[in-house]
Amino acid sequence: MRHYPGDRVDLRSDTITQPTPDMMEAMASASVGDDVLGDDPTVIELQNRLARMLDKQAALFVPSGTMSNMVAIKAQTRHGDEIVAHKKSHIYLYESGGYAALAGCSISLVEGPWGQMSAEGVQNAIRKSEGSDSHYPDCNLVCVENTANVGGGTIYDQQTLDEICEVSRLNDCRVHLDGARMFNAAVGSGTDPARMVRDFDTVSVCLSKGLGAPVGSVLVGDYETISESHRWRKMLGGGMRQSGILAAAGLYAMENNIERLSEDHSRARRLAESISEMTNFSVDLGSVQSNMVYVDCLEVGAKEMRDRLAKRGIDVLDETDSVIRAVVHLHITESDVDRAIGAFEASQYSASVQ
Repeated sequence: MRHYPGDRVDLRSDTITQPTPDMMEAMASASVGDDVLGDDPTVIELQNRLARMLDKQAALFVPSGTMSNMVAIKAQTRHGDEIVAHKKSHIYLYESGGYAALAGCSISLVEGPWGQMSAEGVQNAIRKSEGSDSHYPDCNLVCVENTANVGGGTIYDQQTLDEICEVSRLNDCRVHLDGARMFNAAVGSGTDPARMVRDFDTVSVCLSKGLGAPVGSVLVGDYETISESHRWRKMLGGGMRQSGILAAAGLYAMENNIERLSEDHSRARRLAESISEMTNFSVDLGSVQSNMVYVDCLEVGAKEMRDRLAKRGIDVLDETDSVIRAVVHLHITESDVDRAIGAFEASQYSASVQ
C-alpha cells in the first residue's frame, strides 16, 4: 500500500504514514462543530467508540500522544507526587520532562529487559511519604508502555499487566497505560483490547502511528478523570475547534487499519530474520514482536550505517551509537522489505554505492 510520493523506503517510524485516498475522502466529508464547545459530532463519535471498545466510561481527543500522557498524569497526581515508569519508557525519555516541568512530579525508574517492568520491580519502586518521616514523595501513579518502543516493540504478557495493576492497587496507586501502539500489542498477542486494559484507570491510544491517521490521540478512562483531563487539555492549549476533520481520520483508521497491523508485524519479522543472518549485524529476534526491528551494528557506528542505507534509498533512525531502528508501517510493501534487505546486505561491507 504505497500512497506517499517518492521512491524511498522510509523505515524511520510509523509516524511518517500519510492519509490514504479513502481516509482523505472521509476527512473531507466529515461533519464538524466546535469541539471546545463540545458539539463536534465526529469527535464525539470517535471518543464514544473508543470508550465502548475499551469498556471505559469516557474518552478525550487530544492533539498528540505526549499531551495524552501529560493530561493523564496531571489529572491523577498532585504537585510533588512521584510516578513510576520504566527507565526506557517514552514518558521518561522522549516527552521533554513534562512529568516534572508541568506536573511537578519526580519519577522512580524501573529496570527490566525489553523495556518491560515486572510487578516486583514496580513494588520496589513505589515510595510513600507515610512512614518515611516525610522523606519520600507520594507515588500515586504507575505508567506502563505497551508495546514497549525502546524495548524493541515488545508486547507485555497479560498476566504481567494484571500483576502490575494489582500491585499498584495494593499500594493505593492508579495505573496509566501509554498505549501509543496498544493495537499493535492487541493484534500481536491476540488479546481483546478491552481485556488488555481492563485494570488500567486511564489508557492513551495513538491514532497517528500504525493506524495511519495524520494526527491525534485519545485518552480513555472514568468520567471524573476524563473531565479533569479536559480541563488540563484546555490549559495546555490542546483545545481544537473543528477537529472533526481529524477525528474522521481516526474513525477511518479504527474501522480499516487495526487488523492489517498483522501485515506490518509479519514484514518486520521477515526483515529482522534476514538481517540477523548477516555477518556485521545482530538482531535480538526475541524482541521482534510487533512492527519494529532494532539492529546492532557490529562493525561501524549507527550514524555511519544510517548514512550508507540512505544512499541506497532506505531511511532508518540511529537510536544509540551502535543501534539503528527500522519500523514497518502501512506504506511498506513486500517489495520494499526485499529492497531493504538488499540494502542492509550491501551496506554492511562498504560505504560506496555499487
